[in-house]
Amino acid sequence: MDFDLTQEQQMIKKTIKEFADKVVAPGAIDRDRSKAFPTEIFKQLSDMGMMGLPFDEKYGGAGADTTSFAIVTEELSRACASTGITYSAHISLGGAPLNLFGTEEQKEKYLAPICTGESFGAFGLTEPNAGSDAGGTETRAVEDGDEWVINGSKVYITNASYAKHLAITAITGMNEGKKEISAIIVPTDAEGFTIIDNYEKMGLHSSNTTELVLDNVRVPKENLLGKRGDGFKQFLVTLDGGRIGIAAMAVGIAQAAFNKALAYSKERKQFGKPLSEFQITQFKLADMAMKIELARNMTYKAAWLKDQGRPFTKEASMAKLYASEISMEVADEAIQIHGGYGYMKEYEVERYMRDAKLLEIGEGTSEIQRMVIARQIGC
Repeated sequence: MDFDLTQEQQMIKKTIKEFADKVVAPGAIDRDRSKAFPTEIFKQLSDMGMMGLPFDEKYGGAGADTTSFAIVTEELSRACASTGITYSAHISLGGAPLNLFGTEEQKEKYLAPICTGESFGAFGLTEPNAGSDAGGTETRAVEDGDEWVINGSKVYITNASYAKHLAITAITGMNEGKKEISAIIVPTDAEGFTIIDNYEKMGLHSSNTTELVLDNVRVPKENLLGKRGDGFKQFLVTLDGGRIGIAAMAVGIAQAAFNKALAYSKERKQFGKPLSEFQITQFKLADMAMKIELARNMTYKAAWLKDQGRPFTKEASMAKLYASEISMEVADEAIQIHGGYGYMKEYEVERYMRDAKLLEIGEGTSEIQRMVIARQIGC
């Protein structure tokens, strides 16, 4: 077994770490307070060739692998989780379904602008009554001549305000009493398509989270993504890959919280000596470091399996579940080590906890991950 990163992966890690430290991190606190979307950061990421990182070069991508994607997501999230989730969703939810299921024409038309940064990637799955129960989809697409007429709504959709198009799931018919769910590519400037950006969130304040309303939205029948009726299967595959991104995000947030806690423990003195010299603090930091390393290794394993073309559903769920839960744990301990200062926004560790909580919910709650794992192990 070889745990070393390849030369290319090491180069990407070095480049993105420096960018995260110099460009992304300095404005993270202000963006959290102002809720300003990191537009300029993503312009620079586009110039660096990061926006289409794992996709084919013929569409404007960089032809890198999933591990590289995880590395970039982790480093961006370490500096600013709002930037991290924007990037992760752009790639894994926006670009991936087009790359996996799109025709050559669809890839050239819709994936290429995502790779070049002309459009952000987004994916419309969740609905008011269809979260963990994605089969509860109610949005409908009805055939009318050479078009689909779509009516319904989506909630908690990342990046939609900055996307020129996105794939959405909709019921396209019934098959033996069961919903036939398909995926359809919809331009965001289509008549009857409304994007509402007014959520008040606990964390990830400078990411874009929206509600979508589709009122008799018409798109050509050729905008069907993949086979009709395969929408359910497609988003399950999409979410498997997305969970690697969530796991990488969680590792990044946990690493940031640990770094702050370690530095503070060496500076802060109590009873005449630094906190880091107290065994109870050392044990906290040791546990934090161990859990972060385990989460990172699990994330890289899932990414590696995906790149090998091997089954990775179980490992992606394990990585997402474990990394998101330890991210919350590590952020909690970082606040505890900071004491009263940890409760203050200027010390940043409270932001890590607010940002980390979403990772136990989005792209499949912790409870759903345990169900996925249970099925994978034969329960």
